[in-house]
Amino acid sequence: MGSKHLIDLEDFEVSRWESIINLAHNIAKAPQFYFGACHGKILATLFYEPSTRTQLSFQTAMLRLGGRIIGFDNPQNSSVAKGENLKDTVTIMGSYADIMVLRHPYEGAAKAASLYAGCPVINAGDGGHLHPTQTLTDLVTLSMDKGRLDHLKIGLCGDLKNGRTVHSLIKALSHFAGNSFCLISTPELRVPQYVRDIMDARGVSYTEVSSLEDVIGDLDVLYMTRIQRERFASQEEYEQQNSKYILDVKKMQLARPDMIVLHPLPRVDEIEIAVDDDPRARYFAQAKYGVYARMALIMNMLSDPDPKPLSEAQAPSLHCTNPRCITHVEPYLPQLAQQNNRCGFCDHDLAEK
Repeated sequence: MGSKHLIDLEDFEVSRWESIINLAHNIAKAPQFYFGACHGKILATLFYEPSTRTQLSFQTAMLRLGGRIIGFDNPQNSSVAKGENLKDTVTIMGSYADIMVLRHPYEGAAKAASLYAGCPVINAGDGGHLHPTQTLTDLVTLSMDKGRLDHLKIGLCGDLKNGRTVHSLIKALSHFAGNSFCLISTPELRVPQYVRDIMDARGVSYTEVSSLEDVIGDLDVLYMTRIQRERFASQEEYEQQNSKYILDVKKMQLARPDMIVLHPLPRVDEIEIAVDDDPRARYFAQAKYGVYARMALIMNMLSDPDPKPLSEAQAPSLHCTNPRCITHVEPYLPQLAQQNNRCGFCDHDLAEK
């Protein structure tokens, strides 16, 4: 089964993704057959950042499976407001629950939680790093709507630097033959170097462009993202990037009849409301598929819940160069190092202290 935590979708083998996707298809066809599948189980949802779809779809998924939910959606309503560290919070919550979902503004927080939780941990988004369950939702949507996960040309547009959904999706789809990516952003919001390194190492074809109009007619899938206000250091920096890319009816006329538009949501102004009426706009269906994807994931993870032991090497003489890494706000954490001398929490470069 591989890892018992889902921090990065690549913690699971591709064959396991396919099992979860197939189960999600079956649930979508006959959800009533799965009521009670998690009777007696408890899901803890720990959301240190605002969320609508991810949080509520996890709760809906567990309730439809017959389980129960505990947790918080605002850390100020928990002991975090009193100064409790992440280790203590997840240690306690892990003793109450059978499985845990964590969203956190610092990158690598879900990995940190997995060291102490004592139950399977699911990463529901860690800063601008990764969002593996959104990627599972995206894969389920593509398999439903396109009938395949290979030989697709995928355009990703908007904030590709801070868009954790983009990073996870590129990593996942690069495992399937014939996929290529068109990365549409300003130079300031291009994908991080570690994502480009992954595509280069896997021999994946990709281009980086600044114009959506120039490439939309070549795409099988257009994945829109919002410019994320919460990831910018100042309002001025945000305003410089906001509204650079807006999908409207005029641009949709340039697209192929079988292209589909996805968006992890929420949107702000990057997709005009009028586009919603286009049958190629699949972002609301995508959100609905997210419940089935998460039902399948919970069932899969609870079938073999023993956490995987820590495997990364510790590197006490190094520190992470990413100021948004969880190691900078939770100083008791060991500094983990991957083989490529990158941080085991957030994938950024390590440096000597």
